[in-house]
Amino acid sequence: MPSDRKNAAPLFQSCIAGSLPKPAWLAETQKLWPKWKLQGSGLEDAKRDATLLWIKEQEDAGLDIIGDGEQSRLHFVHGFLENLSGVDFKRKIRIGIRNNRYKALVPQIVAPLQLTGRVHESEARLARAHTKKRLKFTLPGPMTIVDTVADSYYGDRRELALAFADLLNREALALEADGVDIIQFDEPAFNVYPDDVNSWGIAALERAVQGLGCTTAVHICYGYGIPANVAWKKSLGEEWRQYEQIFPAIAQSSIDQVSLECRNSHVPPRLMGLLREKDIMVGVIDVASDVVETPEQIAETIGIALWHVPAHRLYPCTNCGLAPMDREIALRKLKALAKGVELARRLYGNGGWQ
Repeated sequence: MPSDRKNAAPLFQSCIAGSLPKPAWLAETQKLWPKWKLQGSGLEDAKRDATLLWIKEQEDAGLDIIGDGEQSRLHFVHGFLENLSGVDFKRKIRIGIRNNRYKALVPQIVAPLQLTGRVHESEARLARAHTKKRLKFTLPGPMTIVDTVADSYYGDRRELALAFADLLNREALALEADGVDIIQFDEPAFNVYPDDVNSWGIAALERAVQGLGCTTAVHICYGYGIPANVAWKKSLGEEWRQYEQIFPAIAQSSIDQVSLECRNSHVPPRLMGLLREKDIMVGVIDVASDVVETPEQIAETIGIALWHVPAHRLYPCTNCGLAPMDREIALRKLKALAKGVELARRLYGNGGWQ
């Protein structure tokens, strides 16, 4: 199904970063690493139902770009790994991830990585068949996957990242053929290992997007609104300057769009100016707070970003995924996002921004 994109696209197209809360009948709620409530065909039906539910909720809220909400994945990284050989989920071990910010139970890489088939075909085609709006689909980035598994085979993070990049590229090319308009790679690890980003992280990302003709994006945030990430943010001081170390290299990459954190962050807005010629998905919704933003606050954040980002390149977005959030609060935030964008269009559109 073709999307209704591009010539008539409105200013400030709104979107989510990726994940949305899972309904209580599908999985445990308000957890980053939940457990499914069902098994077998019942689980597959429930995943489908949850995906359709959130597509409808996004459209009803008034968002311009739609995602599947990652309803078929327990976790944004491990959902991709489940369809790979060489990954041992039966012997998980607990490791520190994001530079030991928190501990997680992760699978081990025990043999050469290979795809066993398509990974996200069913949910991508389901979403494409049920929305005429632009469709964004998210994949974990190579560096972030490397940081979320235990390597017992490759012995080199760069080599492992490039192996993942090759497999991600195959799935991304298939997703484009499924009708996906935007393929986004989630790389929160970019904010943790800036030296590695510049030495091999960008190269791995470039390999993952090789040959794609659709819009490509990278999402770089400060993490979900879980206690470990909130505590880490408090340790970063009055200015969060991690983006400054990696944006120049990203600006030189072939990636079309960059998703970043802005609302209630200490990121100096001027750092967005380092991403010249890129579309910027500006986070205007705080995922670490249950306080629902007002349309005026969202429009104000957009106005601040406009000092550094051309209006036609600004895409209001959530700071990060909403997976661990209360479902009703997440829905209210989506509605606020759309209303804030409507207000921003009135304030800054049609020559209102100079």
